[in-house]
Parts: sequence; C-alpha cells; structure tokens
Amino acid sequence: MASPDLETPFDYIVVGGGTAGLTVAFRLTEDEGTRVLVIEAGPDNTGDPIVLTPGLVGAQYGNDKYDWNFSSIPQPALHNRRISQPRGRQLGGSSALNYMVMMYPSRAIMDGWGKLGNAGWSFDAIAPYYKKSSTVHTPGPLARAVMGLDNYHDEVLSGNGPLQISFSEEYTDALQGGWIKSFANLGLKITADPRTGKSIGSFQSPASIDPATKTRSFAATAYYSAAVRARKNLVVLTETLVKKVTTEKNGDNVTATGVVIQTKEGDEKMVSALSEVILAAGALQSPQILEVSGIGRRQLLKGHGIPVVIDNAGVGEHLQDHAIACQSFEVADGVPSADGFRDPALLNAVLQMYTSGKGGPLGMSPLVNTYAPLVDSSGPVSAEAKKILVDSHLEKQPGLEFEYLRSIVEAADEPTAQYLFLPFQLNIPPEPKNLTECITPIHPENYITVVTALNHPFSRGSVHITSPDISIKPEWDPKYMSHPLDIEILVRHVQFVEKFVDTAPFSAVLKSGGKRLPDITGDDLESAKEIVRQHQISIFHPSGSLPMLPKEQGGVVNERLIVYGTKNLRVVDASIFPLQTLGTIQATVYAVAERAADFIKEDGKN
Repeated sequence: MASPDLETPFDYIVVGGGTAGLTVAFRLTEDEGTRVLVIEAGPDNTGDPIVLTPGLVGAQYGNDKYDWNFSSIPQPALHNRRISQPRGRQLGGSSALNYMVMMYPSRAIMDGWGKLGNAGWSFDAIAPYYKKSSTVHTPGPLARAVMGLDNYHDEVLSGNGPLQISFSEEYTDALQGGWIKSFANLGLKITADPRTGKSIGSFQSPASIDPATKTRSFAATAYYSAAVRARKNLVVLTETLVKKVTTEKNGDNVTATGVVIQTKEGDEKMVSALSEVILAAGALQSPQILEVSGIGRRQLLKGHGIPVVIDNAGVGEHLQDHAIACQSFEVADGVPSADGFRDPALLNAVLQMYTSGKGGPLGMSPLVNTYAPLVDSSGPVSAEAKKILVDSHLEKQPGLEFEYLRSIVEAADEPTAQYLFLPFQLNIPPEPKNLTECITPIHPENYITVVTALNHPFSRGSVHITSPDISIKPEWDPKYMSHPLDIEILVRHVQFVEKFVDTAPFSAVLKSGGKRLPDITGDDLESAKEIVRQHQISIFHPSGSLPMLPKEQGGVVNERLIVYGTKNLRVVDASIFPLQTLGTIQATVYAVAERAADFIKEDGKN
C-alpha cells in the first residue's frame, strides 16, 4: 500500500480514532470534496477475535495492544486505594473494550446542559442523533418473554444508523428475569422506555452487538467499514502519536494550523489543516493534548516549560465519573455464574459453541439494569428526608450547577442510582495493575455481583500533565467521594441492596448463608460506607474535563464545541459533558459526535 500524502494540507485533522473521532470522520467524508485525516495512537484490531467476541472483553484489559490502562492517584476517601481505568488504545477507542451496554440520558440532564449556559442544547435537540447513530433491532421472542420488553420497548425510537444494537435471546428467567421481577416487587417496575428520557425501574438494556454475527459493533466496524475505508478523501493513521497541536496567534485570536505527529517508525512530521483541528482523544487525553500544546492553566504550563498560548485554568478540571460500589454474593448450587469459566473444560465448551454457531454466553451481554430514585434500607426516601440530607451536605449557595443537580436528587421521579447485574465475582485489590485483576475469580465459590452506580456525582476531579512529553500519561485524580453528598447518596442505595437480595424471586439464586464480597452486610450507614471505601471502583465513564460551559464558570468549549480563544480548534468527545449523564455514556458520545459533525459542516459553509 502506498504511503498516504501528508504533505498536502487536509481540510480537517481528527486527533483520536475512537468512538467520537471515527463518527465525525465518517460524516465529514460523506462529502467527497472534503479531505480528512484521522490519527490514532493505537493499532487497528478490527479483525481481532478478542475484540469482536463480546464475552472475551476481559482479555483486553492491561494489554497495551488494546488498553491505555490508567490508574488513579491514591484516593483518600477510599482507604487511599488506586482505581483502574481502562481506556481504548486502538482504532475504535473505548467502544472496542467496553461492556457494550447502551443506555440513554434523562431529559432532566440533557435539558440541564442547556440551562447551564449552552444555548441550543436540550434533550429534544440531541435526541435525533441517538437514532442517527444506531439501529436498534427488534427484540426476539425470548427477550420479550423473559425480560418483559413488550411492556416498555418502543420501536419508534429505534433509529437507522451505522451502529448495530440488539437484545440477546440467551437471558435466563432465574437471573435476568428474576432481577426484573424482584425489583418490581419492591416498587421498581419499569415506567417507560428509558430512551424517552423519563424512566424509573428495572429494564433490559440492549448492547452494541450485531445480531447477524453476534460480534461487537463498535466505532471501527460501524463507522469505518470496508466501504468507508475505500473513501479516497479519508486517511487513517494508526500507531501514530499526536505530539501537539500547532497554532498561530494574531492578537487575541488563535488559529489551529495542524499537528505534529510521531509515526510508528519514530519519524516526526508536521501535518497541516486548512479548516479545523478536532480533538477526540477522550476525557483523559484531550486535556493532555491541549496542555502540551500551550492551552491550559498558565502556572502548570510554565512549570513544564511550555509556552502559554491560551491561559485557561478550566482545562483538565471539572472531571466527573460514575462511582460504583460492588457487592458479590455466592450463588446457590446449580445457578450459572461466569466464575465457572475458570474450568478450562467449560471455557472450551462455550468457545466451541460460539465458534461453531455464534451461540452461548460469549455472544451476548448478560447485564441488566435498574434505575432507582433515592432509597435506603426501608425503601424510598421521603421528600422531607431528602431535603434534610441535601441541606446538611450542600453549601447554601452552591452555584447553578449544583443547584440543578440538587433538583434532580430531590425529585421523586428521577433516578439517583443505577443497579447493574454482573454474572461473576469482583475482587478489589488496593493497587490493581489493571482491571483484569478485579474481574478474575480468585475465590473458589461462584458468585454474581450487584453493582450500585452513583448517577449524578457532585465530586469533581482533574487530569493534568506531569511532563511536556505526550508519551507520559497525565495524572488522573477522580477525587471520588470528595463531596460529602456522593457517599451519603451512594451508601443509602447500598443499604437497599440488602432489601433486594432478600426479595423473591431473585433471592432464590443466592446461596442461603452464602459468602459475600466484601464480607460486610450493608444494612446500617457505617457498614455501607465501609463497603464503598473497600469496594468502590469506576464504571469507566470519565467525562467533563473540557466542559461546555460559559468561560467564567470554568468552561473550555462553547456551545459549538470550539475551544475558547480559538477560531477552529474543536472538541467532540466526552470531555465536553457539562453534567454526567445517567447510565453508560457510549450512546451519548456517539450522539454528541454526530451533532458535532453537523456543527462542523454548518460552520464550514460560513
């Protein structure tokens, strides 16, 4: 294959060939007259069965062929533990190594994006882009019967986009079905399709799995198919580092002119952009690229000898992530658990089942979810008790952002937590080398895990460079539980888990008197807090580190996603989220990138 022409300027340069970057490149190159370069630091693993097979996702973690494998600095609120954070280091980015769950934001949060000062952003404005990005296939008869999908699944919302979304036909009545029924027995029967933006209760979320092939559908297969690869106006470089964005300054105006890259052979080259440079390196590395390029807090940049192009202390701040508390429970004899795959004979059997006909557990996502308003060991928390709780932990004038979050927490029909079923045990060492250490079954018993995720964190973390060298990962400090409301809300939801695991029919899958991890019963607040301190990790949704907010509120990009102080440097990934969405974020990353592509096309005409 001939080497691509990097001497002729491109119209657009996209930094990061992940979820957002490939989406934007796909849309921009629909115009044959628009020349686009995508630069990805990792390799192209599109044909790798480890990536394509849904049930083999755990084999990617900690391997630099797939994963950047971030680790936080010690977290004071979590017994100074370090937290693992997988990030996709490959074409397709984190859409290549996530758990494929597709979840959708609430109307309240997306309307909140606009109310924080971003004109034109709302649930109704972004909703069409979820449908544009993906095709949700009609659930089959078993999924409908076991999961009760006929009660809430709305075909009108299903879309017709490149990403393939499906429901499995491998759910079991005892596990996934039992989960749905037990939460319904506790008053948490699903109220509406979550895609409507207003939903409480238990539901089966679809997954980014192509039902025709039972393989992962992700950015590199959906938005960079064989037909897209053949586009003569699209160049994609893999195993290539962007060392910095080049800029020119004219008075107060900064123009991005291109990037400096380091090729896989180690050569350094400058590549020019005629229209825009577009950052899509994710919430931990888009800030890094800005900082090494001279855009960030003046004191930090000068300390690393980087000439200051734009002084903006908001770069790398405001970082949000979904904290999850993990409780594993031993299952009764005969109940299936993925822990059983420690037996080579069983693992080989399911591998054979998958390779021969794409059947069995390796071709599905077994996760099932519940959205719950604030609950505790007794059930729903009253409006008065919520107000007392928030008043006691939130300052009197918390600012617009926290006031808005407060309104969501206090609402009776907004979920403050997500419960998630995992079919295996989780083990949380204090200094994990990677996520694989957390998901490897080290205990001989078989378990399932109930995950409790904090939907709307008040804690704000940061990510910043420690060196001007782009090859040195930035320092990630999520500051989990640093705001007191986070742990107070999360532990009350952890308390509710005790009520759930004692509720039929799901209680029947757990061994009576069986073991649990950690070995703590979370029925009182202090015990629940210790579960969080010992077993809280990340659910891998970092966002908000280059927030779309007014500059005086710490914003880094405007409502068109242009970096403040620049004419043509845009950010299109989860970095721009002003508020964390509930549930998983990949659907919203695709939707934001789709909308960003429209912005770019519109602005290119002006």
